[in-house]
Amino acid sequence: MRSLRKLSYILVKERKQVRFLLLSGIILGALVGVVGSLFQLSIIWFSGLRDNFLGLCGGNEIWQWGASIIFTTVLLVSSIWIVRRFAPEAAGSGVQEIEGVLVNKRNLRWHRVLPVKFIAGSLSLSSGLVLGREGPTIHLGSALGKMLSSRFRFKSEHTHILIAAGAAAGLATAFNAPLSGIFFVVEEMHSQFKYSFKSLQCVIVTAVVSVVVLRMFMGQAPDLPMTHFTAPPLTSLWVFLIFGAVFGIMGVIFNKYLVVFLDFYGSLKGYHYWGVIIILGIIVGILCKAYPYVVGGGYYVIPQALTYRISTMALFFIFIVRMGTTWASYGSGTPGGIFAPMLALGSVFGMWFGYYASLWFPSMIYEPGIFAVAGMTALFTATVGAPLTGIILVVEMTMNYALIVPLILTCFSATMVSYLLGGNPIYETLLERTLRLEQKKIKETLKEAERANRKLCDS
Repeated sequence: MRSLRKLSYILVKERKQVRFLLLSGIILGALVGVVGSLFQLSIIWFSGLRDNFLGLCGGNEIWQWGASIIFTTVLLVSSIWIVRRFAPEAAGSGVQEIEGVLVNKRNLRWHRVLPVKFIAGSLSLSSGLVLGREGPTIHLGSALGKMLSSRFRFKSEHTHILIAAGAAAGLATAFNAPLSGIFFVVEEMHSQFKYSFKSLQCVIVTAVVSVVVLRMFMGQAPDLPMTHFTAPPLTSLWVFLIFGAVFGIMGVIFNKYLVVFLDFYGSLKGYHYWGVIIILGIIVGILCKAYPYVVGGGYYVIPQALTYRISTMALFFIFIVRMGTTWASYGSGTPGGIFAPMLALGSVFGMWFGYYASLWFPSMIYEPGIFAVAGMTALFTATVGAPLTGIILVVEMTMNYALIVPLILTCFSATMVSYLLGGNPIYETLLERTLRLEQKKIKETLKEAERANRKLCDS
């Protein structure tokens, strides 16, 4: 009898916690939806400001080139200065920071991250750098979860859940893709996320509510409107395995040189660092005017590639240059994600590959655009190591549900090749790098303090 009462008490307590977390998730989802929508609107506003700024130059080409360089450089320098001055942890994507917070190895200073990530992220994403809005929105979502928990003094267990739920809502809001946000937390953050019935339900409701609020602001159209392709013939599926293997190799290369660029920028100090940043701003400003396909998050180049407005040889050139500008942009230390740039890289290379596949195997491959969609999932999978998230994200963004089988085969091949080559998920690598640098900084601080004490004692 006593054991039955105890069980009944546990069940009642569990139900109360579920209701509490669902209510918290609804509130958090609404907050993330509003902030995520305002973040997108601020990027649109700054981009419009750029057009107006260039419009002041009239038809004078020289003045327009100068205006483009000045606008990009000013926004880039301002973004980095804000981050380095007020919240260094707001640099880059922010996903690795959230993963570190969930394992209690990083501190989430929400009162600093929220304004800095929003303002600096808006500036960097409007400057023309090859960065995506998903990383900052994920970081903002988790910071809102921490803010809600701190304001109402939630338990540490509930704080953990709300931080993860905020990350899910952030990705869902960035791409208008609720399922992707849910799977991102369950798959990508599986080693940090404390999975349970109540935590999963909180993640689900937060992601869904955030997208509902987003659609109230931005509309219900998919994030990347495109042609709905029919399923390719079954005889062509082996080509997608080869296609995925190519991306598996690319994923390892992409991750390696992303860290190389981060280390290069990290090795620069003072005027040397700011000099390189200004050079980056000048180059991106020139490219924004001369060849916009190779800069920006990718929302411009993807539709252009899919509608055959870019020549085949130009596609390969764009892919190579965008790879370099992605590394240079992310390594600079300005807020921005790499999801959208990776989707753009995958689609551009996929369109190029699909063109030749249709020439070599015309009876099996009659629509190159299928490989553009598959490429979006493949590079994401090979770099992030989250195939289910990649597949669902691209399907939600493009509404190409008929391509599920080739997408799965492409991602499977990309994942296996990346794994066999020794590739590690990029955010795992970035978190390890962040923790290593933090330990190095602590040791240097202790050594400086020790040297100062010795000088004091000698005097």
